[in-house]
Amino acid sequence: MPDRKKWNSRYRGKSINDVTAADVLVLYQHLLPNTGKALDLACGHAGNAIFLQKAGMESYAWDISDVAINQLNTYCKQQRVDIHTEIRDVRKLPPEKNSFDVIVVSRYLERGLIPELKSAVRTGGLILYQTFTQERVGNIGPDNPAYRLTKNELLRFFDNWSIRAYHEEGNIGNIQKGFRDQAMIVAEKP
Repeated sequence: MPDRKKWNSRYRGKSINDVTAADVLVLYQHLLPNTGKALDLACGHAGNAIFLQKAGMESYAWDISDVAINQLNTYCKQQRVDIHTEIRDVRKLPPEKNSFDVIVVSRYLERGLIPELKSAVRTGGLILYQTFTQERVGNIGPDNPAYRLTKNELLRFFDNWSIRAYHEEGNIGNIQKGFRDQAMIVAEKP
């Protein structure tokens, strides 16, 4: 499986202790429910899942990389953090309908999966999504434009949901400041 090999090589030798939650989750944590089930999709070292668990949610972390998930399992045992982990190719096995109160996706874009993610969120639940844009000023993220959002694309994915927060600065103004190279959204399912 080429994708698994690619991501395994990326996580081999990296420390899970340096992991942080996505900006969208940190900035908008006050919008999270007090309880419920939350998924960190394509989680890598699961900074989002760890954050969600500490915020009181029943936290799930899925990734195609067995290296990342095994490192996460070791971390959870050492730190006594309770996260439900799974080695899972979400393109082949997306989350089930109405299965989560919160889904967080960061730095991952699979456009064909968006309808499945929307379906997996329960009524009144949230998607917090942050990923790279084609309009950029730096060199972070994938080079392939297919894995980067076009202008306002993330907003259009959720046009029939309640948008609670949206942020995309593009490359206008002082490009040395602000939130650049990515877009983020918090959307509530009607």
